[in-house]
Amino acid sequence: MITVPASTLAPPAASFLAAEGHGDAQLTPFTADASPRRYHRLEGRGLILMEDPSDPVGYAAFLLLSAHLNSLGLSAPRIMARDKANGLALIEDLGDATYTHCLKAGEDERTLYHLAVDTLLHLHHDPSGSDVGQPRYDIEVMLKELAIFAEWFAPAIRPELDANFARDWRALWRAALAPVADRFDTLIMRDFHVDNLMLLDDRKGIARCGLLDFQDAALGPCEYDLMSLLQDARRDLAPGLEDEMLARYLENAPKHLGNAADIRHRYYILAAQRHARILGVFVRLNQRDGKPNYLKWMPRVAQQLRTALDDAQLTDISALLGAHLPEWQSRAATISPQTNS
Repeated sequence: MITVPASTLAPPAASFLAAEGHGDAQLTPFTADASPRRYHRLEGRGLILMEDPSDPVGYAAFLLLSAHLNSLGLSAPRIMARDKANGLALIEDLGDATYTHCLKAGEDERTLYHLAVDTLLHLHHDPSGSDVGQPRYDIEVMLKELAIFAEWFAPAIRPELDANFARDWRALWRAALAPVADRFDTLIMRDFHVDNLMLLDDRKGIARCGLLDFQDAALGPCEYDLMSLLQDARRDLAPGLEDEMLARYLENAPKHLGNAADIRHRYYILAAQRHARILGVFVRLNQRDGKPNYLKWMPRVAQQLRTALDDAQLTDISALLGAHLPEWQSRAATISPQTNS
Protein backbone atom coordinates (compact mmCIF):
# COMPACT_ATOMS: atom_id res chain seq x y z
CA MET A 1 0.00 0.00 0.00
CA ILE A 2 1.19 3.51 -0.85
CA THR A 3 0.93 6.13 1.88
CA VAL A 4 0.06 9.75 1.11
CA PRO A 5 0.42 12.90 3.21
CA ALA A 6 -2.80 14.17 4.80
CA SER A 7 -2.21 17.52 3.12
CA THR A 8 -2.79 15.97 -0.31
CA LEU A 9 -6.46 15.15 0.41
CA ALA A 10 -9.28 17.34 -0.87
CA PRO A 11 -9.78 20.50 1.23
CA PRO A 12 -12.63 19.35 3.53
CA ALA A 13 -10.76 16.21 4.62
CA ALA A 14 -7.33 17.86 4.78
CA SER A 15 -8.71 20.78 6.79
CA PHE A 16 -10.55 18.42 9.15
CA LEU A 17 -7.40 16.43 9.87
CA ALA A 18 -5.35 19.59 10.39
CA ALA A 19 -7.94 20.97 12.82
CA GLU A 20 -7.77 17.72 14.80
CA GLY A 21 -3.98 17.86 15.02
CA HIS A 22 -3.28 15.29 12.31
CA GLY A 23 -2.26 17.53 9.43
CA ASP A 24 1.13 15.83 9.30
CA ALA A 25 -0.22 12.28 9.27
CA GLN A 26 0.68 9.70 6.65
CA LEU A 27 -2.42 7.98 5.28
CA THR A 28 -2.95 4.55 3.76
CA PRO A 29 -6.19 4.26 1.74
CA PHE A 30 -8.19 1.03 1.90
CA THR A 31 -11.61 -0.37 1.16
CA ALA A 32 -13.54 -1.82 4.08
CA ASP A 33 -16.88 -2.61 2.47
CA ALA A 34 -18.78 -2.38 -0.81
CA SER A 35 -20.23 1.07 -0.11
CA PRO A 36 -19.07 4.39 -1.60
CA ARG A 37 -17.37 5.25 1.71
CA ARG A 38 -13.65 5.90 1.60
CA TYR A 39 -11.25 5.09 4.40
CA HIS A 40 -7.71 6.17 5.17
CA ARG A 41 -5.63 4.74 8.00
CA LEU A 42 -3.60 7.32 9.90
CA GLU A 43 -0.41 5.32 10.21
CA GLY A 44 0.82 4.90 13.78
CA ARG A 45 -2.05 6.86 15.35
CA GLY A 46 -4.72 4.23 15.94
CA LEU A 47 -7.21 6.19 13.85
CA ILE A 48 -9.06 5.89 10.55
CA LEU A 49 -10.50 8.74 8.51
CA MET A 50 -13.96 7.85 7.19
CA GLU A 51 -15.29 9.92 4.29
CA ASP A 52 -19.00 9.46 3.62
CA PRO A 53 -20.33 12.64 1.99
CA SER A 54 -22.86 10.92 -0.28
CA ASP A 55 -24.92 9.09 2.37
CA PRO A 56 -25.94 11.39 5.23
CA VAL A 57 -28.42 8.83 6.58
CA GLY A 58 -25.81 6.07 6.70
CA TYR A 59 -23.24 8.45 8.16
CA ALA A 60 -25.60 9.54 10.95
CA ALA A 61 -26.56 5.92 11.65
CA PHE A 62 -22.91 4.89 11.92
CA LEU A 63 -22.25 7.58 14.52
CA LEU A 64 -25.41 6.79 16.47
CA LEU A 65 -24.88 3.03 16.46
CA SER A 66 -21.20 3.25 17.34
CA ALA A 67 -22.12 5.04 20.57
CA HIS A 68 -25.03 2.69 21.23
CA LEU A 69 -23.08 -0.53 20.75
CA ASN A 70 -20.22 0.68 22.91
CA SER A 71 -22.68 1.68 25.63
CA LEU A 72 -23.81 -1.97 25.70
CA GLY A 73 -20.26 -3.19 26.32
CA LEU A 74 -19.69 -4.23 22.71
CA SER A 75 -16.75 -3.23 20.52
CA ALA A 76 -17.64 -0.97 17.63
CA PRO A 77 -15.11 1.59 16.39
CA ARG A 78 -15.50 4.65 18.61
CA ILE A 79 -15.93 8.09 17.08
CA MET A 80 -13.06 10.34 18.07
CA ALA A 81 -14.00 13.42 16.01
CA ARG A 82 -16.64 14.33 13.43
CA ASP A 83 -17.53 16.86 10.75
CA LYS A 84 -21.18 16.21 9.96
CA ALA A 85 -21.44 18.88 7.29
CA ASN A 86 -18.88 17.09 5.13
CA GLY A 87 -19.56 13.50 6.15
CA LEU A 88 -16.17 13.07 7.84
CA ALA A 89 -15.21 11.22 10.99
CA LEU A 90 -12.10 10.06 12.78
CA ILE A 91 -12.85 6.59 14.07
CA GLU A 92 -11.00 4.11 16.22
CA ASP A 93 -8.75 1.77 14.24
CA LEU A 94 -9.53 -1.79 15.36
CA GLY A 95 -6.75 -3.28 13.23
CA ASP A 96 -6.79 -5.89 10.48
CA ALA A 97 -7.75 -9.09 12.31
CA THR A 98 -11.14 -9.73 10.73
CA TYR A 99 -12.55 -13.21 11.25
CA THR A 100 -11.89 -13.84 7.55
CA HIS A 101 -8.22 -12.99 8.01
CA CYS A 102 -7.99 -14.97 11.26
CA LEU A 103 -9.50 -18.09 9.70
CA LYS A 104 -7.08 -17.92 6.79
CA ALA A 105 -4.23 -17.54 9.28
CA GLY A 106 -5.28 -20.71 11.12
CA GLU A 107 -7.19 -19.35 14.12
CA ASP A 108 -9.51 -21.93 15.68
CA GLU A 109 -12.88 -21.68 13.91
CA ARG A 110 -14.88 -23.03 16.84
CA THR A 111 -13.39 -20.48 19.24
CA LEU A 112 -14.16 -17.59 16.90
CA TYR A 113 -17.76 -18.65 16.36
CA HIS A 114 -18.20 -19.33 20.06
CA LEU A 115 -17.19 -15.71 20.74
CA ALA A 116 -19.54 -14.37 18.05
CA VAL A 117 -22.52 -16.33 19.40
CA ASP A 118 -21.78 -15.13 22.94
CA THR A 119 -21.64 -11.57 21.61
CA LEU A 120 -25.13 -11.98 20.17
CA LEU A 121 -26.39 -13.49 23.42
CA HIS A 122 -25.01 -10.50 25.32
CA LEU A 123 -26.85 -8.12 22.99
CA HIS A 124 -30.08 -10.12 23.02
CA HIS A 125 -30.20 -10.34 26.82
CA ASP A 126 -29.77 -6.58 27.22
CA PRO A 127 -33.22 -4.93 27.36
CA SER A 128 -31.68 -1.67 26.15
CA GLY A 129 -30.27 -3.35 23.04
CA SER A 130 -33.28 -2.22 21.00
CA ASP A 131 -33.43 1.20 22.64
CA VAL A 132 -32.11 3.08 19.62
CA GLY A 133 -33.83 4.97 16.83
CA GLN A 134 -33.39 2.61 13.91
CA PRO A 135 -35.95 1.41 11.32
CA ARG A 136 -37.90 -1.77 11.89
CA TYR A 137 -37.12 -4.88 9.87
CA ASP A 138 -40.80 -5.53 9.30
CA ILE A 139 -42.75 -7.70 6.89
CA GLU A 140 -42.90 -5.02 4.19
CA VAL A 141 -39.11 -4.74 4.19
CA MET A 142 -38.80 -8.53 4.03
CA LEU A 143 -41.26 -8.75 1.13
CA LYS A 144 -39.47 -5.97 -0.73
CA GLU A 145 -36.24 -7.95 -0.39
CA LEU A 146 -37.95 -11.11 -1.62
CA ALA A 147 -39.21 -9.26 -4.70
CA ILE A 148 -35.56 -9.16 -5.85
CA PHE A 149 -35.77 -12.95 -6.30
CA ALA A 150 -38.90 -12.66 -8.45
CA GLU A 151 -37.53 -9.72 -10.46
CA TRP A 152 -34.03 -11.04 -11.14
CA PHE A 153 -33.41 -14.69 -10.29
CA ALA A 154 -36.68 -16.18 -11.52
CA PRO A 155 -36.62 -14.69 -15.05
CA ALA A 156 -32.93 -15.53 -15.38
CA ILE A 157 -33.89 -19.17 -14.86
CA ARG A 158 -37.05 -19.05 -16.96
CA PRO A 159 -37.44 -16.05 -19.29
CA GLU A 160 -41.02 -17.04 -20.21
CA LEU A 161 -42.05 -16.94 -16.55
CA ASP A 162 -45.78 -16.87 -15.78
CA ALA A 163 -46.85 -13.33 -14.92
CA ASN A 164 -48.64 -14.63 -11.81
CA PHE A 165 -45.44 -15.93 -10.22
CA ALA A 166 -44.46 -12.66 -8.50
CA ARG A 167 -48.00 -12.24 -7.11
CA ASP A 168 -48.17 -15.79 -5.76
CA TRP A 169 -44.58 -15.63 -4.46
CA ARG A 170 -45.41 -12.51 -2.45
CA ALA A 171 -48.68 -13.90 -1.10
CA LEU A 172 -47.15 -17.17 0.08
CA TRP A 173 -44.25 -15.37 1.73
CA ARG A 174 -46.58 -12.94 3.50
CA ALA A 175 -48.19 -15.94 5.19
CA ALA A 176 -44.88 -17.73 5.81
CA LEU A 177 -43.30 -14.72 7.52
CA ALA A 178 -46.07 -14.40 10.12
CA PRO A 179 -43.94 -15.87 12.97
CA VAL A 180 -41.23 -13.21 12.45
CA ALA A 181 -43.31 -10.32 11.13
CA ASP A 182 -43.77 -8.43 14.40
CA ARG A 183 -40.62 -9.36 16.28
CA PHE A 184 -38.53 -6.29 17.01
CA ASP A 185 -36.69 -7.87 19.92
CA THR A 186 -33.23 -6.46 19.36
CA LEU A 187 -30.87 -4.54 17.14
CA ILE A 188 -29.88 -6.69 14.16
CA MET A 189 -26.73 -5.84 12.19
CA ARG A 190 -28.12 -7.41 8.99
CA ASP A 191 -24.65 -8.57 7.86
CA PHE A 192 -23.26 -10.33 10.93
CA HIS A 193 -20.64 -12.58 9.31
CA VAL A 194 -16.91 -13.22 9.18
CA ASP A 195 -16.06 -10.23 6.96
CA ASN A 196 -17.59 -7.82 9.49
CA LEU A 197 -16.29 -9.38 12.73
CA MET A 198 -12.87 -8.85 14.27
CA LEU A 199 -10.78 -10.56 16.91
CA LEU A 200 -9.45 -7.99 19.38
CA ASP A 201 -6.88 -9.85 21.46
CA ASP A 202 -6.20 -6.87 23.73
CA ARG A 203 -9.76 -6.99 25.14
CA LYS A 204 -11.63 -9.42 27.36
CA GLY A 205 -14.90 -11.33 27.15
CA ILE A 206 -17.38 -10.40 24.45
CA ALA A 207 -15.49 -7.12 23.91
CA ARG A 208 -12.92 -9.25 22.03
CA CYS A 209 -15.41 -9.44 19.15
CA GLY A 210 -15.12 -6.26 17.10
CA LEU A 211 -18.12 -5.16 15.02
CA LEU A 212 -17.95 -3.52 11.59
CA ASP A 213 -20.42 -2.40 8.90
CA PHE A 214 -23.43 -1.88 11.16
CA GLN A 215 -24.87 1.35 9.73
CA ASP A 216 -27.77 -0.56 8.11
CA ALA A 217 -28.80 -2.13 11.43
CA ALA A 218 -32.50 -2.35 12.20
CA LEU A 219 -34.83 -3.57 14.93
CA GLY A 220 -35.82 -7.16 14.25
CA PRO A 221 -35.86 -10.80 15.36
CA CYS A 222 -32.95 -12.13 17.43
CA GLU A 223 -32.56 -15.14 15.16
CA TYR A 224 -31.59 -13.04 12.13
CA ASP A 225 -27.95 -12.28 12.96
CA LEU A 226 -27.44 -15.77 14.36
CA MET A 227 -28.63 -17.20 11.06
CA SER A 228 -26.48 -14.87 8.93
CA LEU A 229 -23.45 -15.91 11.00
CA LEU A 230 -24.08 -19.65 10.82
CA GLN A 231 -25.46 -19.88 7.26
CA ASP A 232 -22.93 -17.68 5.50
CA ALA A 233 -23.52 -17.30 1.76
CA ARG A 234 -19.80 -17.44 1.03
CA ARG A 235 -18.20 -20.00 3.33
CA ASP A 236 -18.89 -23.45 4.73
CA LEU A 237 -18.58 -24.09 8.43
CA ALA A 238 -16.85 -27.20 9.70
CA PRO A 239 -19.22 -30.19 9.82
CA GLY A 240 -21.43 -30.00 12.89
CA LEU A 241 -20.39 -26.47 13.86
CA GLU A 242 -23.70 -24.84 12.90
CA ASP A 243 -25.62 -27.34 15.03
CA GLU A 244 -23.20 -26.87 17.93
CA MET A 245 -23.41 -23.08 17.86
CA LEU A 246 -27.19 -23.11 17.41
CA ALA A 247 -27.47 -25.43 20.42
CA ARG A 248 -25.27 -23.06 22.43
CA TYR A 249 -27.57 -20.17 21.58
CA LEU A 250 -30.70 -22.16 22.40
CA GLU A 251 -29.25 -23.19 25.75
CA ASN A 252 -28.69 -19.57 26.74
CA ALA A 253 -31.39 -17.72 24.81
CA PRO A 254 -33.54 -15.04 26.47
CA LYS A 255 -36.69 -16.58 27.94
CA HIS A 256 -39.01 -14.25 26.04
CA LEU A 257 -38.01 -15.91 22.76
CA GLY A 258 -39.98 -19.02 23.70
CA ASN A 259 -38.95 -22.62 23.44
CA ALA A 260 -36.21 -24.12 21.29
CA ALA A 261 -38.66 -25.28 18.61
CA ASP A 262 -40.04 -21.75 18.19
CA ILE A 263 -36.56 -20.25 17.90
CA ARG A 264 -35.45 -22.87 15.40
CA HIS A 265 -38.58 -22.31 13.31
CA ARG A 266 -37.96 -18.56 13.10
CA TYR A 267 -34.28 -19.20 12.37
CA TYR A 268 -35.12 -21.40 9.37
CA ILE A 269 -37.82 -19.03 8.03
CA LEU A 270 -35.36 -16.14 8.15
CA ALA A 271 -32.69 -18.30 6.52
CA ALA A 272 -35.00 -19.11 3.61
CA GLN A 273 -35.92 -15.44 3.21
CA ARG A 274 -32.29 -14.32 3.23
CA HIS A 275 -31.06 -16.98 0.83
CA ALA A 276 -33.87 -16.19 -1.63
CA ARG A 277 -32.97 -12.50 -1.50
CA ILE A 278 -29.28 -13.23 -2.00
CA LEU A 279 -29.94 -15.33 -5.10
CA GLY A 280 -31.75 -12.37 -6.59
CA VAL A 281 -29.06 -9.93 -5.52
CA PHE A 282 -26.27 -12.02 -7.07
CA VAL A 283 -28.11 -12.15 -10.40
CA ARG A 284 -28.74 -8.40 -10.24
CA LEU A 285 -25.07 -7.74 -9.53
CA ASN A 286 -24.20 -9.78 -12.60
CA GLN A 287 -26.81 -8.47 -15.03
CA ARG A 288 -27.25 -4.86 -13.95
CA ASP A 289 -23.90 -3.99 -12.41
CA GLY A 290 -21.54 -6.13 -14.48
CA LYS A 291 -20.19 -7.97 -11.44
CA PRO A 292 -20.23 -11.67 -12.37
CA ASN A 293 -17.86 -12.75 -9.60
CA TYR A 294 -20.78 -13.39 -7.26
CA LEU A 295 -22.16 -16.12 -9.53
CA LYS A 296 -19.62 -18.59 -8.17
CA TRP A 297 -21.64 -18.77 -4.96
CA MET A 298 -24.98 -19.39 -6.64
CA PRO A 299 -24.96 -23.20 -6.30
CA ARG A 300 -24.22 -23.09 -2.56
CA VAL A 301 -26.86 -20.41 -1.89
CA ALA A 302 -29.40 -22.37 -3.93
CA GLN A 303 -28.65 -25.43 -1.79
CA GLN A 304 -28.98 -23.30 1.34
CA LEU A 305 -32.39 -22.09 0.17
CA ARG A 306 -33.54 -25.63 -0.59
CA THR A 307 -32.43 -26.84 2.85
CA ALA A 308 -33.97 -23.85 4.66
CA LEU A 309 -37.32 -24.28 2.89
CA ASP A 310 -37.36 -27.91 4.02
CA ASP A 311 -36.25 -27.08 7.57
CA ALA A 312 -38.91 -24.36 7.88
CA GLN A 313 -41.52 -26.65 6.32
CA LEU A 314 -42.43 -24.04 3.71
CA THR A 315 -43.96 -26.65 1.42
CA ASP A 316 -46.24 -24.20 -0.44
CA ILE A 317 -43.27 -22.08 -1.47
CA SER A 318 -41.31 -25.15 -2.53
CA ALA A 319 -44.30 -26.28 -4.59
CA LEU A 320 -44.57 -22.86 -6.25
CA LEU A 321 -40.90 -23.00 -7.23
CA GLY A 322 -41.33 -26.51 -8.56
CA ALA A 323 -44.33 -25.50 -10.66
CA HIS A 324 -42.94 -22.29 -12.15
CA LEU A 325 -39.17 -22.85 -12.05
CA PRO A 326 -38.49 -26.55 -12.69
CA GLU A 327 -34.96 -27.56 -11.73
CA TRP A 328 -34.35 -24.06 -10.34
CA GLN A 329 -31.63 -25.31 -8.00
CA SER A 330 -29.47 -26.97 -10.66
CA ARG A 331 -30.08 -24.14 -13.12
CA ALA A 332 -28.77 -21.59 -10.60
CA ALA A 333 -25.29 -22.75 -11.61
CA THR A 334 -25.89 -22.09 -15.32
CA ILE A 335 -26.48 -18.32 -15.34
CA SER A 336 -24.04 -16.72 -17.77
CA PRO A 337 -21.60 -14.06 -16.58
CA GLN A 338 -22.15 -10.56 -17.92
CA THR A 339 -19.78 -7.64 -17.66
CA ASN A 340 -20.25 -3.96 -18.36
CA SER A 341 -18.11 -2.77 -21.26
